[in-house]
Order: sequence, then structure tokens, then C-alpha cells
Amino acid sequence: MSLGGGPGVEARAAGTDAYFELAFSPCLNLVSVVRRFVNEFYSQVLIDADVTSRLALATHELLENSAKYAADDLTSIRISVSKEAGSTLVAITTRNRAETEHIARLKATLDELIAAPDPQAHYLVLMRRTAKRTDGSGLGLGRVRAESEMNIAYEVDETSVTLRAEARIPETPAQ
Repeated sequence: MSLGGGPGVEARAAGTDAYFELAFSPCLNLVSVVRRFVNEFYSQVLIDADVTSRLALATHELLENSAKYAADDLTSIRISVSKEAGSTLVAITTRNRAETEHIARLKATLDELIAAPDPQAHYLVLMRRTAKRTDGSGLGLGRVRAESEMNIAYEVDETSVTLRAEARIPETPAQ
């Protein structure tokens, strides 16, 4: 897939949806490689450097979480960008299988995160808790909601976990 300045980029700028999907064996070393690709993807379809940076961070955190807790040799990510009247909807979806103990902890973390009325305040709570944890920081999903300004939803089907983060970005005159 080329993300250069060809006709595809012009078509997306006119309102056509852009997306990609990637499935791979979970390897934390590949997360940074995917982030660089994703950053370029966002740069081509969104233009705004601040939004691109926040979304690349969210993608990195979600993918790192998915790779870290995958119970088998497959994790996937789908990123979609849909231009609508006056805004752009960006959705990041990851899927992987996970161990029961990780799923229980993830559900508790996500339920608390989703229910928090103030993502920034909740992120500060998570940072204070981190000092006491011995297994993982628990900050990644909090960063997605607070720093990337994305809503998070999830589905668990037995041992399969699907996380979806999305943000509606208002159109600016440059878009």
C-alpha cells in the first residue's frame, strides 16, 4: 500500500473512507513498526499533525495491549477513517484471544474507565495506582481515553477480546 501523494489521497480528501486491516503474530517489537506506518497513514488522510500524533499514540497503546496479552499467535488491528459532514470519525479496533485472568482484569479496568465522567481526572487516579502495581502499569487504556480523547468500548466472547476506540474530529478549514 502506498501512502504517497497519488490519486488515492485526493479521493480520500474528497470524502471517501480510508481504512486498513493488519493481522500478525503478536510481537512487541512490531508495535513500533506498525506505529510508524499508522502515523504515515493518519498524516495522509487527516492532515492535522496534532490529531495524527494523538491517534498514533492511541493506536500504539491499543496494539501493545493486544500483543502483550494475546493468548495465541494472532492479533489484528483495523483502522478506519470516515469523513462525514462537518467531522471525521476515526475508529481503531483490535482483536485477540486472551487468558481468562487477563480478561477479568481488562473488563474491570475498562468498566471503570468507561464510567469515569472525567477522563483526565481518572488518568491521574490510574497514575497514582501505578506506583503500587507489580504487573503492568495499567495506564495504556487510560492514555487512550485521556490523552487521545477517544471513547472506548469492548466486547468479550469467551476468550476473544475486541477493543474499539473512536473519536469524532471536527472539521477544520484546512481539512
